[in-house]
Amino acid sequence: MADVKLVDKLLLKMLVPAGSLNMENFQELAGKAFIEEVPIGKTIFKPGDTDRKTIYLLAGQLVLTDATGKSIVISEGSDTAKQPIANAQPRLVTAKARADCKITRLDSDLLDILLTWDQLSGIEVSEIQATGGHDNDTDWMTRILQSKAFLQIPPANIQNMFMRMEEVPKQAGEAVIRQGEDGDFYYIVKEGRAKVTRASKTGSELTLATLRDGDAFGEEALISEAKRNATVIMETDGFLMRLSKADFNALLKEPLINWLEPSGAQQKITEGGKWLDVRLESERANSGVPDSLNIPLFMLRLKIDTLNPNVPYVICCDTGRRSSAAAFLLNERGFDTYVLRGGVGARIV
Repeated sequence: MADVKLVDKLLLKMLVPAGSLNMENFQELAGKAFIEEVPIGKTIFKPGDTDRKTIYLLAGQLVLTDATGKSIVISEGSDTAKQPIANAQPRLVTAKARADCKITRLDSDLLDILLTWDQLSGIEVSEIQATGGHDNDTDWMTRILQSKAFLQIPPANIQNMFMRMEEVPKQAGEAVIRQGEDGDFYYIVKEGRAKVTRASKTGSELTLATLRDGDAFGEEALISEAKRNATVIMETDGFLMRLSKADFNALLKEPLINWLEPSGAQQKITEGGKWLDVRLESERANSGVPDSLNIPLFMLRLKIDTLNPNVPYVICCDTGRRSSAAAFLLNERGFDTYVLRGGVGARIV
């Protein structure tokens, strides 16, 4: 990764529509616009590909060929090169380097949400900040908006989320949620630090995670309709933002859950995905999926660093309820996840 270079900002500013972003959003995009060198003759994409990337030609030449064999050549610096290259998804043509090329692949979802936020009118960040008026409002909001999970949520939903959230002050040592209680709110740490713990059957307490500004919690019980599976206690004085269960389900839950039927799940595994069973080890022993990973839902925060962020995970449990909670948690951290609809009983053997 040491040789990877960012696209020059002056060049990026000439690209359409990337160059139209306001300064803040443009800087966000520029930090993720990397130069990729493509040797002559290499195929960049072909018909049927779905890569969710917006590709620009920065240097060299490439040729686009459609299903009839008709070809057009695109050269660096041309008006066509300043536009996304054959941007349909799935791809409709073959793009191949006609000479040694340099391209950049921008994340289409990121570009789209930045453009949408750029162009939405009527609500500014200052208007959607909580009434507390603390100096770090922008910090926690920026962390949330930069989360890969929130790139999957319609911008209007995110705006409504900020508008409907309420700020609540908390003191060090105060329990925010308790293991075994019903779920009522989704929380984001605005300021302060909290710890996530779980009581074992022997009565001992296991610390699962430490939460800081911009970290979210409380989603598991809301998604799975189960009791709280852990306790969250403030370690310092601070402020939390909370969203009601009804608003959470309406605005955030569905856009982040990718459901797959058994056949689609099996196809995803064939393409390189990995099964992740979030049931207890004892449950998996009776009806486990061969070659699956097993991390019980309550342990997922603690074990999340053992997962490969470059591997798609198909998550399973008995019904899909725990799986969807796990998917939400992993998606918040940038993982590519899918949930087996109907649970392991519906899986194709």
